[in-house]
Formats: sequence, C-alpha cells, structure tokens
Amino acid sequence: MAKSSVILTRGARKTSVARVFLKPGGKGNITVNGKDLKEYFKNVSKYIENVLQPFKVTNTLGKFDVYVNVSGGGISAQSIAIRHGISLALAKYDPNTLRPILRKMNLVTRDPRMVERKKYGKVKARKSKQYSKR
Repeated sequence: MAKSSVILTRGARKTSVARVFLKPGGKGNITVNGKDLKEYFKNVSKYIENVLQPFKVTNTLGKFDVYVNVSGGGISAQSIAIRHGISLALAKYDPNTLRPILRKMNLVTRDPRMVERKKYGKVKARKSKQYSKR
C-alpha cells in the first residue's frame, strides 16, 4: 500500500455508518462531520476514548489526520462506528504489523448485534400484553 495516499474505509455499529478518510503524515487532527472531535462529542471522554483507542493500541497517535462522515444511530454507536472505521483503515495502511495488534484487541471485527424487530400481537419485540385470567 502506498504510504502517502488517503485511505478510505467504512465502519459500522447498529444503524450507524462511518466513512473514514485516513491521511498518513498528518498532525493528528480528527474531524467528525466538519467539527473537531471534542466539539462533536461535547468533551464526553468515554466517546473520545472509543475513537482514539486504535491509535493508542498501535502507538500511532498524532501520526494521521482523520476526516469522518458519520450518520445514523445514537452518539455511542457513532463513536464505536468511527473506532471500527479507523481500525480498518490502520489495518489497510500496514497489514503486517498493525492488523495483528488490532485483531488481538478485537477492533477489526464489526459488532453484529442489531435491534430485534417488533412482532405483531406484542407490545415490543418480546414483551406481551398483560394476561387477564377473568
């Protein structure tokens, strides 16, 4: 893989989809939907930690500029979708050294869990109406 080109990947979680553009040799700027990372997640450290985890695990914090387009789902699922996209981009950037580290931390695998659909005759997916004996 060419080390100077921009890497494009797609991360996902539940209904959130993140398109991640990873540019090697940057200053470590992370932009989410046109806003700075801390501005987008309103300084909620748990979500910011989710996004930065692939860089911390691989010791590449500050070596890449990241531009992210994310849509769908809630803010928590969006942060995990971004993490998944960044992990895939790092794995694509250097598959021999970074991919095994990310795989070991289970960051390359997409979380397959989705919301179960509502069934007819039920209040929610599994919750039933209260049973009345008389």
